[in-house]
Amino acid sequence: MHASAPSVTQLLARARAGESAARDAAFELVYAELKRLAHRQLAAQRNATLCTTALVHEAYERLSGSDASAQDRRHLIALGARAMRFVLVDHARRASAQKRDGQVQSLSATGGAFDSGDQPVNGADVLALDQALERLAALDPRLAQVVEWRFFGGLSEPEIAEELGLTERTVQRDWRRARAFLHRELAEAGA
Repeated sequence: MHASAPSVTQLLARARAGESAARDAAFELVYAELKRLAHRQLAAQRNATLCTTALVHEAYERLSGSDASAQDRRHLIALGARAMRFVLVDHARRASAQKRDGQVQSLSATGGAFDSGDQPVNGADVLALDQALERLAALDPRLAQVVEWRFFGGLSEPEIAEELGLTERTVQRDWRRARAFLHRELAEAGA
């Protein structure tokens, strides 16, 4: 990036002030990072019907159509990860509605994505996780954000720690607490 080029934070400030092209310019500056996150997430999906570019573009469309105002690069990435989560959930719901023949498996409390960050999940897993994550967010928003960024955003613990301004150890504790909560919720729901 050229030294005189505006930063993501500057562009987002201009977008909040009403400059419509500034939001697009800010998005372009984080596009490669969002695409990397989308690629990680889709690599973990079984039977994914979206490609990386489509996921990023659908997430951007959601962000563009919302009232959410990102404050800086970190916040824009967080909003992008959340938008990707909602895109994946919506796609999983549509796929689930089309597969009412009982072939869709649900996430088990003893196996699945919470035991290994690299294990693939299917659409029913995404839906079960989304419902449990909503319950977690009501109790502890930071724990839910850690799960969202790790599972849906594909960020590592060090990346999450940097984004949240926490130590890596705190993120590891949050991840363990969130995972235990989600295991219990999914087990109680029979998922």
